Amino acid sequence: MIKICVLLAAYNGEKYLIEQLNSLLFQKQIEVDIYISVDVSTDETKNIILKYAKKYSNIYLLPYGDKYGSAGQNFFRLIKDVDFSSYDYVAFSDQDDIWDNDKIIKGINALNKYNADCYSGNVTAFWKDGRKKEVVKNDPQVEYDYLFESAGPGCTFVMTKEFSLVLKKSLVVSGDEIKNIWLHDWYCYSFARFHGYKWFIDSESLMMYRQHENNEVGANSGIVKIINRAKVVLSEDAFKKVLSQSDFIKIESKPIQLLKDNSAKSLFLLAAMAKQCRRKKTEQYAFFIMVSLLAFKRLIYGK
Repeated sequence: MIKICVLLAAYNGEKYLIEQLNSLLFQKQIEVDIYISVDVSTDETKNIILKYAKKYSNIYLLPYGDKYGSAGQNFFRLIKDVDFSSYDYVAFSDQDDIWDNDKIIKGINALNKYNADCYSGNVTAFWKDGRKKEVVKNDPQVEYDYLFESAGPGCTFVMTKEFSLVLKKSLVVSGDEIKNIWLHDWYCYSFARFHGYKWFIDSESLMMYRQHENNEVGANSGIVKIINRAKVVLSEDAFKKVLSQSDFIKIESKPIQLLKDNSAKSLFLLAAMAKQCRRKKTEQYAFFIMVSLLAFKRLIYGK
């Protein structure tokens, strides 16, 4: 039987956690162990997990008591602290979704079919009012997309043991520098692509991706997404995150050099690379427009 290590980061998740755990426990055709790290919470999250761990021998709660401050940092803790050397694959799980019972085995089959090291896929976002929407992430990968976006939600990721051990090492040797990295899923994708690992993004949705007011990074789309992204880009916070992560991984590709130069000319040149920096056509256009606006800002106000 194929052995899977699922890493689940939790924080104040009592409302939806039971549904998520049940969907993990009933995965088909695999043997699954679930390791959970709980950021210090004010609800019953820890007690729910302790009850499940008492009932199911394949659920493990990591030592509790530390504050991580974000889902990303909580996942980094899991990657560093859990020994997954005896497993065949590693997967990430959020605390509030619902997985199809063949989610992991289909991910593994895709990895084998396409001879890939890492897997992610589309998801079906859903809201409490009954609305559903497929979130598409499988547009063709481009040369530098990994510098600016993830391969999809981390909760879709399935990774080979070989890649996961290399990923773990990159975090273990980093010390406190990892605290400067924002999102675990984006980091994993960027690290993998930069180091030549093959990543497959599936067109099939194999999970329900819950949307609610506490989502750190949700499925916003349309004009709301464009406006929010424009605010972040023009404030330059987004590119600070790009540079921070690239410095951590030691990436010095052309888009990073242009960002570091940070002049109007270099930003116009970066805008012209939009098709190499984002996967989705609409986001390529948005990238071009927003980076061009930032370049004009440089022309008018300087650095």
